[in-house]
Amino acid sequence: MNEITTVGVDLAKEVIVVCAGDAEGRTVFFRQFSFAGFAEWAANLPACLIGLEACSSAHHWARFLTQHGHTAKLMAAELVEPYRLSRGAKNDRNDAQAILSAVRQPNMRFVTVKSIDQQAMLAWHRSRAGYLEERKALLNRTRGLLAEFGLWLGRSSAVLRRQLPRLAEDERLPARFRPILTHVIEHLRQIDARIDECDVQIREHARHSEHARRLQTVLGIGNITASALIATIANPRDFRNGRQLSAWCGLVPRQRSSGGKARLGVITKRGDAYLRGLLTQGARSTMQAALKREPLRRSRLEHWIVALHDRAGYHKTLVAIANKHLRTVWAILAHNENYDPNAWRRHPRAAAMRLS
Repeated sequence: MNEITTVGVDLAKEVIVVCAGDAEGRTVFFRQFSFAGFAEWAANLPACLIGLEACSSAHHWARFLTQHGHTAKLMAAELVEPYRLSRGAKNDRNDAQAILSAVRQPNMRFVTVKSIDQQAMLAWHRSRAGYLEERKALLNRTRGLLAEFGLWLGRSSAVLRRQLPRLAEDERLPARFRPILTHVIEHLRQIDARIDECDVQIREHARHSEHARRLQTVLGIGNITASALIATIANPRDFRNGRQLSAWCGLVPRQRSSGGKARLGVITKRGDAYLRGLLTQGARSTMQAALKREPLRRSRLEHWIVALHDRAGYHKTLVAIANKHLRTVWAILAHNENYDPNAWRRHPRAAAMRLS
């Protein structure tokens, strides 16, 4: 058997399929394993390059393979897809072979493997987001059930929650229905308690992380966003500049340029939707503060925000602020420095303007 130098690993829900290749690029064999079987096989395999798609459990397996001397590389699924030989026949075997081909490419972009601490912190963020969605769904369902009995309380969740205790004892509602409202009240209290617990964990993480404390000095970035950024961005130096980080997060326009003519569309919305949502919320608070502040008391950034809002409108300004925030985040993390709102004064162009 030829010596194995490269392996493509396709991670499925119940099995793992590998495609092994030699130094000359030939496929040596395909093999299917259980999770335990793959761990045993990989632990006894001589050190080689192993590629995986960045999907569920991929970071765990990448850490495991690295501990056993292998070079584990994670790749985005969209970058692996072009290397699948048969576009019309997607299966585990073809996926493993595509991963094997993709990991060999010299210009392939890889995903940084997250540490256990980062994934543990992200689990709190994902749980918090899930509880928020669960609470929203519960309130919407309850609002719909009440509408079936002729009660319309509007779209405000706060109004609905205030009215629930009264409605649970309202004899105008069917006796068979009222216990449901009691259950809703109890469930909401449980969800609120879980969200509060997540908030405590996230605040503690943001308070004890030096990088997170630095990020919170940027207007519009609070403890939740700072914690999520630190837990998500494993190494800011993986990005060449702040614009690359913004593109990774989906906060840049989609391009369809040709023949030297630039055609920009809507933002790509690639990457982490949760992180992009937090940045957009922070951008909204930053914009509202700038619009409310008196013109003589506005900072240079706030003057820029107001001018852009008047010229481009609400939504484009929102994205532009989030983009700028993320570029600032990259500068703080990549250069390991504190946020300085007057850093622009040290730029050569600013110095030339002062001299002119």
